[in-house]
Amino acid sequence: MRLLCLSFFLFVISINLSAQKDWKDANLSVTKHQIKLASEVLNYTATTGYMPIKDEKDTLKANLFFIAYTKDGESDPAKRPILFSFNGGPGSSSVWLHMGALGPKVVLMTEDGNTLPPPYKYSDNPHTWLDKTDIVFIDPMMTGFTRPAGRSTQTEFTGYENDLRFVGDFIRLYLSKYARWSSPKFIAGESYGTTRAAGLSGYLQDRYGLYVNGIILVSAILDFGTVRTDRGNDVPFPLGLPTFAATSWYHKKLDPKYTSLTSLLKEVEQFALSDYAAALIKGDRIADAERNRIIDKLHDYTGLSKEYLDETNLRLYVGQYNKELMRKEKKTVGRLDSRITGQDFNQAGASYDYDASYDIAIYGGYASAINDYIRRDLKYDNDLPYEILTNRVGPWSNSQDRYLNVAETLRSAMVRNPSLKVWVANGYYDMATPYFATDYVFHHMFLPKDLQKNVNFTYYEAGHMMYIHKPSLIKLKNDFAQFAKDVISTVQ
Repeated sequence: MRLLCLSFFLFVISINLSAQKDWKDANLSVTKHQIKLASEVLNYTATTGYMPIKDEKDTLKANLFFIAYTKDGESDPAKRPILFSFNGGPGSSSVWLHMGALGPKVVLMTEDGNTLPPPYKYSDNPHTWLDKTDIVFIDPMMTGFTRPAGRSTQTEFTGYENDLRFVGDFIRLYLSKYARWSSPKFIAGESYGTTRAAGLSGYLQDRYGLYVNGIILVSAILDFGTVRTDRGNDVPFPLGLPTFAATSWYHKKLDPKYTSLTSLLKEVEQFALSDYAAALIKGDRIADAERNRIIDKLHDYTGLSKEYLDETNLRLYVGQYNKELMRKEKKTVGRLDSRITGQDFNQAGASYDYDASYDIAIYGGYASAINDYIRRDLKYDNDLPYEILTNRVGPWSNSQDRYLNVAETLRSAMVRNPSLKVWVANGYYDMATPYFATDYVFHHMFLPKDLQKNVNFTYYEAGHMMYIHKPSLIKLKNDFAQFAKDVISTVQ
């Protein structure tokens, strides 16, 4: 009897040890792949599935879905760079950067970024960043397949501060479980994901002493006060004007004398920071003569009628502008990418019905591609819907300010980690996170002079997802290669 009890006890211990040893196998699919790039054939491993997120009492709180790509054949993987990537929304999965730019597969589109007919296809991505760094794509709470577990609710992991803890704790856990603390570390976010990336630069330092080497901000938004066009907040109007001008130029609504986009934008930026900003500050005290001069300039830079500009009280709004610019052609221009046009039911409406650059250009193709790719190529199955961009996650805010502003968090992180380098990539035709608003925020961070050189800006003749435009996709990869080289050179 004692022998039987002892055998049973040893059996239970062996089961528990096996479960602890093979925790990855129970949650993950591990597959081997190969991709041919211009200079090499790259063999890599894809790890797909859940990372169990537990509290200190070992209680399961959530299952975070991720897809990690690691290059095979490295003698010491801990020395290879690693990049953690996510999108924004704030209820967005990581699919956009994953299958649009960084990952080994890319959604097939036209070269200028228009959709192809369904059923949609994807192929090898010759411009993947995987030749330069391992990549981990993270789906925050309620995006992708990520969900709360046990008695937890989603509100424990959503909202700006909870989101930082959730994603930051995953990064710490991944580095520990896969022995990557010694790797050079990058964080890449797009859109609201740049808000998260900036916040993580502080959270990871403060909570874990985890100092990263590079922060990549694609279509950045760090201060929401620069884009929220609420009554009483005039800051966004001058900062959005260059994007409106670029859009009008692209759709040939300006005088032909403006032959160069970059020279046009330089002129508009100067006007926005000087005469235009000064006029808005004056409010209803502005003199008629000055008001008319501003209207004339806005007409020159947008192509909109002077009557319309007068009716808008000198202030242009996303949505209304998108409807008005091509009203005579019965078309609207997109918000995420204003190069792309759509059509509404009511041609006389004040605003557009939908964002053509999302609903027409990218949503269907990316949703189809990720669902097929996960199951077919990565051999991972899950009956939950893969949430591409969900409204089940509330807006981000904090208790102190009406407009969330994480610029100070990033500034503080850079001061305490003087080796931290930041790369900002913005599209000229992006109305969601206008490039000039990002420029404004960085020039109001008041970084010490010696740290200002650690911030690099690049611009693209495309929109929010600039990588759907093939020339911009190629430029983005080349710009990353240079950024990574600059960062890695400082740690070797």
